[in-house]
Amino acid sequence: MRLPTYYYYNPPSQPLWLVGKYIFFGGNMFLLRRQTQNQPENASLTQEAKVAELRAAIGPLSGRRLKYCTDACLRRYLEARNWNVDKAKKMLEESLKWRSSYKPEEIRWAEVAHEGETGKVSIANFHDIHGRAVLIMRPGMQNTVSEENNIKHLVYLLENAVLNLSDGQEQMSWLIDFTGFSFSTKISTKTAREIIHILQGHYPERLGIAILHNPPRIFQAFYKAIKFFLDPKTAQKVKFVYPNSKDSVELMKSLFDMDNLPSEFGGKTTLKYDHEEFSRLMTEEDAKTAKFWGIDDEKPFTTKNGHSGAEVAPEPVA
Repeated sequence: MRLPTYYYYNPPSQPLWLVGKYIFFGGNMFLLRRQTQNQPENASLTQEAKVAELRAAIGPLSGRRLKYCTDACLRRYLEARNWNVDKAKKMLEESLKWRSSYKPEEIRWAEVAHEGETGKVSIANFHDIHGRAVLIMRPGMQNTVSEENNIKHLVYLLENAVLNLSDGQEQMSWLIDFTGFSFSTKISTKTAREIIHILQGHYPERLGIAILHNPPRIFQAFYKAIKFFLDPKTAQKVKFVYPNSKDSVELMKSLFDMDNLPSEFGGKTTLKYDHEEFSRLMTEEDAKTAKFWGIDDEKPFTTKNGHSGAEVAPEPVA
């Protein structure tokens, strides 16, 4: 009797019989488990049950916490913890505590504009082929030494990128250009470790891919030092890309429209960072952010050529 195609076997040397859902072979009986077409649907139902379980576990929410904890958000925390509800709950609670203290949604461009004067981190005006927002990083353009302000600047841009993701899209891409990178421009291992902690702990499953374009040897040594702090899932998303590598070129073509991609990354367009224009756009984005989170900026920052026009930060909103 011919076995169903879903059951892989080698031709047996002993008699084999198939009776109903059982296989009799060599005097032993084995249960034949059929993989049904409903398995993806069942997996989806299981995940939805996990989301509901996590929501029940974290208890009643209100205000910004309720707005933050969408079903999509809970799925990302569950995914980051392999759908273990207890671990996801602990991770989410730590994030809520961090957000309550750090208040990333209250950061305004004027507070971090000086960090962006050289364009070391900016949001691209294009998406990758998956519709993911793109952050462009140029560590060779590092212009300050303040660990706190460097991190605050990045968090501000992460929040803005998340808020502007396409419908149904949860992740973003990072394009990192190492032109001009040296020991004098690199951030410290301590700062890198803190950035990794924030990204992995409080923005889980937000990173789709990180393209490290043409990194010099000195960075490779630096990466070995910080890779220890990367979650294995995050590490798999980090791709070293070299312009003379055929595989690297094909990877970039599979991820980006080359007509929109800056030449620094092998594309056909020119990347020109205009700080004044970017500051204008970010000031507009600040108004959208305040509206989304229900924040009344009674003392909004104003910018002039990208610099703060206020001496006092906006009053915190409960």
